[in-house]
Amino acid sequence: MKPRERVALSRPVADEVRKTTCYMCACRCGINVHIKDGKIRYIEGNRDHPVNKGVLCAKGSAGIMQHYAPARLRAPLKRVGPRGSGQFQEISWEEALSLAVEWLGTVRADDPKKLAFFTGRDQSQSLTGFWAQQFGTPNYAAHGGFCSVNMAAAGIMTIGGAFWEFGAPDWERTKLFVMFGVAEDHDSNPIKMGIAKLKKRGARFVSVNPIRTGYSAVADNWIGIRPGTDGLLILSVVHELLKARRIDVDYLVRYTNATWLVIDAPGTAEHGLFARDGEGKPLVHETVTEQIVPLGTKGARAALSGRVQLDDGRFAVPSFQLLAEKYLDEKYAPEAVAAETGVKAETIRGLAAEIARVAFEEEIFVEQPWTDMNGQRHQGYVGRPVSFHAMRGLSAHSNGFQTTRALHMLQVLIGAIDCPGGFRFEPPYPKPLSAHPTPHGKAEHFGSNTPLSGPHLGFPRGPEDLLVDSQGRPTRIDKAFSWDAPIAAHGMMHMVIANAHAGDPYPVDVLFMYMANMAWNSSMNTAGTIKMLEEKDEATGEYRIPKIIYADAYASEMVAYADLVLPDTTYLERYDCISLLDRPISEPDAVQDAIRWPVLEPDRDVRAFQTVLLDLGARLNLPGFSDGHGRALYKDYADYIVRHERRPGIGPLAGFRGLNGERAGRGAANRRQMERYIENGSFFSAHIPMEAQFFKHANQAYQDFAVRMGFFDTPQPVTFQLYQEALQKFRLSAEGLREPVAPETHRERIMQAFDPLPVWYRPLGEAMVDRSAYPYHAVTQRPAAMYHSWGSMNAWLRQIHTRNPLYVPGPICDELGLKDGDWAWVSSHHGRIKVEVARMEAVNASTLWTWNAIGKRAGTWALDRNVPEARKGFLLNHLIHELLPPREDGLRLSNSDPVTGQAAWYDLRVHIEKAEVGPVSEPHLPPVAQPEPEPHPTELRYGQEWAQ
Repeated sequence: MKPRERVALSRPVADEVRKTTCYMCACRCGINVHIKDGKIRYIEGNRDHPVNKGVLCAKGSAGIMQHYAPARLRAPLKRVGPRGSGQFQEISWEEALSLAVEWLGTVRADDPKKLAFFTGRDQSQSLTGFWAQQFGTPNYAAHGGFCSVNMAAAGIMTIGGAFWEFGAPDWERTKLFVMFGVAEDHDSNPIKMGIAKLKKRGARFVSVNPIRTGYSAVADNWIGIRPGTDGLLILSVVHELLKARRIDVDYLVRYTNATWLVIDAPGTAEHGLFARDGEGKPLVHETVTEQIVPLGTKGARAALSGRVQLDDGRFAVPSFQLLAEKYLDEKYAPEAVAAETGVKAETIRGLAAEIARVAFEEEIFVEQPWTDMNGQRHQGYVGRPVSFHAMRGLSAHSNGFQTTRALHMLQVLIGAIDCPGGFRFEPPYPKPLSAHPTPHGKAEHFGSNTPLSGPHLGFPRGPEDLLVDSQGRPTRIDKAFSWDAPIAAHGMMHMVIANAHAGDPYPVDVLFMYMANMAWNSSMNTAGTIKMLEEKDEATGEYRIPKIIYADAYASEMVAYADLVLPDTTYLERYDCISLLDRPISEPDAVQDAIRWPVLEPDRDVRAFQTVLLDLGARLNLPGFSDGHGRALYKDYADYIVRHERRPGIGPLAGFRGLNGERAGRGAANRRQMERYIENGSFFSAHIPMEAQFFKHANQAYQDFAVRMGFFDTPQPVTFQLYQEALQKFRLSAEGLREPVAPETHRERIMQAFDPLPVWYRPLGEAMVDRSAYPYHAVTQRPAAMYHSWGSMNAWLRQIHTRNPLYVPGPICDELGLKDGDWAWVSSHHGRIKVEVARMEAVNASTLWTWNAIGKRAGTWALDRNVPEARKGFLLNHLIHELLPPREDGLRLSNSDPVTGQAAWYDLRVHIEKAEVGPVSEPHLPPVAQPEPEPHPTELRYGQEWAQ
């Protein structure tokens, strides 16, 4: 057949096509932006881009309406009326920056910790963190603490990587894909493409989720679990696998700490820690000679069970023996957990059997010789074609850290980590815990006009790394890395405003935030948070949080509560860096990063926040931003991206390095680096050799490749930590056996939550309320068509969702006489809301749910005050408090995971009753005035000028 000539279906829509990176969600897909007469006419997917290969969702296509949104801020603003009044005066950038420097400079000279600098869902945390470190404040973090720190911390501490931006299922080879708690907004295009591949090949897809929408709706099997019980289900599956002896013993011996001897000496400071030799190497019991030898002894065959006596007379057992004894307990049997999880015993048993069958009876083998880190040569890669994926449904519970650890343990037990068909690492991961810093922010780490001595965020190795003073009091405003949340690896952004308002552990002078809508959908206890922002000190008449600087591109709810507003650009008007130092777009087979660049210049008096931050750093004379004489080191963010080096030859971008752009990973700065990225479609990709693509944690070829690329300076293999020694150190402190000793107020919860083996406990918020008074769960998830609140004001996407009903299971509707369009009161121990309801059958029978961030406060986002989002939209946030209910001793701790500080959004228990009809959802806060937006059209269409 002769190739047919392509038929033009329409007239060309553009004079030029510019390729950049989408920002309508966190997928970071490649896009082609069509421009005609200086305006964007059309956005489509870039077929050459490695992330989406041309696929684009509704959000990405609607980026044009994000760019032309009437809600865009147009100039710097200074508040001239009370907070929340919306009374602002437009000022020049020079005045705005001078005012910011005055406020920030005073704090830096007096007491740097009085600045709290926190950012939302931006993608430039390597820059913002570096800025805060050079400023000298210990109070910095991004949004991860209320998003998915449980996911990241549990994964890194267990396997050296995690789901989402750290790894992905092997879509090409997996035969069984099991997904836990993932809403359809998450990683949407790659997951949709991956599921399509599974369907085409006939692979099986199982979704474990209380709600059957989106991905769950197309799953072969949907398991409608009760929220917060996923960990118990997973441990029951582990119970079944251990009983059936369906585990990969060779994999465990080679790649995990299953054989490491654990000291059995109750009442001593080393009970539960690993036995080590004089050089710190873990000890194992060698089965042939029956000797205790250091790990790595040549020819040693280490035992997985058996109690042995150490040279000092103490006893020890391999960690796997502790694991097996724990989970073979009948309390994890399917019949024992069925009632709690809401999943039938036969379903749990069937899931375990299918995982075992596919892993061991459908084993695959990829012929590719490779050498492991011990120098042993292998003829190919053994694949267990079972893969898992999880996200916020596991993460956003106060037991989410241990639940996610349990899921990784399950993967490891069947040998399905970084093998063909399993979960696969994406560079620069995996990284062992030892490759990550410990957090900095103790009192000795900061001082007047002095940079912090190291990075803010990291992983404590034990209680000695906590950021507390000599009396055990937190040194960070959010109390991250204190006894409240010892391994708060992403900080606790959801606690900043409440703690600053209370002056606990101390007051702050300046709150500096970027893209964090804390006066609405990004806060628990929304109405309470607004009061905190407005409240003044009775003695001084000053605001409890004296100064608030806020940067955003749009007139969000938070803008009204700022004292100084720094207007950002849209994502199509600025440079951005999707960096290997931050949040890369790598795939398992390739190292990848990307940029954004101004496909259009701003038509308003706005500036990219990253460039503004560089300017502030220079004006404040911060090291790394100024030459010491007040001269800026970088003219803008693009210049920073190209010339900044974190280590010699290692910069924000890995591609086109070296003077001539011929190097990757390591290399001198290339002044044409940005041009090369733009010419290449705004991304860079370096293929990983086949010999290095699997078993990256123990593959010599990959480790050498990682060193060449600059991920590490020396190889950093990873031993999977089924048994987590760092957690046991905290338990010893809680027992009073290890210094520093945990305070009495925290000992019980540390003993419960810091088990060195994954454990399940009832979510804290749920356990502390009367479950009979509040018999139902209530959760939110984001819809496929929207992301954060900025997407739900988009003119095109609003045609899909303009309000969010509360979806109520059919049996509850029948009991209460509810039907679609009725209204109901929903109450928690903290608050009460009135909402419109809709009946739903495909949902866990005890779970109510709604879409997140659809509801808007009247007067914001340049929307009419009577839009459905403001009248019938609502937030569950009003029912959730940032603190747990008071204990018997009166202490109230944060409503968070006790290990990581992850905001426990999904622990909510509620009561529901029928209410009188509307007309508006409650609480219905009074309209908030905002800066007058630009005149905008009432009708949006192309082909003619917009009608005003």
